[in-house]
Amino acid sequence: MFEQFKNLLVNKLKVSPDLITPEATREDIELDSLAVVELSIMLEAEFGLQVTDDELLEAENVGAMVALLEERGAKI
Repeated sequence: MFEQFKNLLVNKLKVSPDLITPEATREDIELDSLAVVELSIMLEAEFGLQVTDDELLEAENVGAMVALLEERGAKI
């Protein structure tokens, strides 16, 4: 699951793959609030997951975002 999420960040939001670790915060990977909104929309469009930008913003790091997706039943 982490690798698929990482690929989404790299390919769609142009985040440097070297920055993405489960412990990385949004600031570490340079993901501003607008990018989080885009990510929320992409997750719904590509995977049918309804995760709000607020939920993603509340996640303390990439690992927490992945856990949230897994909780919602993501099969990516």
